Amino acid sequence: MRPLRYSINVTLDGCVDHRAGVVPDEELHRHHARNIEQADALLLGRVTYQMMEEAWRPVAETGERPDWMSDWMVPFARTIHAAKKYVVSGVLERVDWNAELVRGELGEAVQRLKREPGKGIGLGGVKLPLALAELGLIDEYEFVVHPRIAGHGPTLLGGLSKHVDLKFVSRAELGSGAVAMRYVPK
Repeated sequence: MRPLRYSINVTLDGCVDHRAGVVPDEELHRHHARNIEQADALLLGRVTYQMMEEAWRPVAETGERPDWMSDWMVPFARTIHAAKKYVVSGVLERVDWNAELVRGELGEAVQRLKREPGKGIGLGGVKLPLALAELGLIDEYEFVVHPRIAGHGPTLLGGLSKHVDLKFVSRAELGSGAVAMRYVPK
């Protein structure tokens, strides 16, 4: 069974808004690229899929990067571009970018994906992981905690209706002061 691994950047005060909480650097992008490479596929909600596609697909396909993007971001663009993607959406009629839509009841659909052979499934975003945490389907959590207090924004798994007790697995300190901490459910 493929494990479902959730990874998210978060500030010290729990904000998961990528615009408020993260100062991207080369080491962070290498870290997340390694996470993607260690999975057979990514599972994304519509918002995260569209945001990632808009940011990374053109760079990977053309090699040209926008002014906001550093040269060291290009390898990450290529990694996420190549990854198989499953997209959960009740709005989208079709997807491309090496992606397919996940249809049917969420819990059953994700269980089917997990039963397929392979190394694992990477999970990103905010709303979809909340729904999957509620269903008890996340096998590993990675919180990359950044040394910043945002003071606003959506919070990590905000609205979770029940406790999820976790067991610490490992940590990696990044040069920026961020700490990547991995946990599994108890």
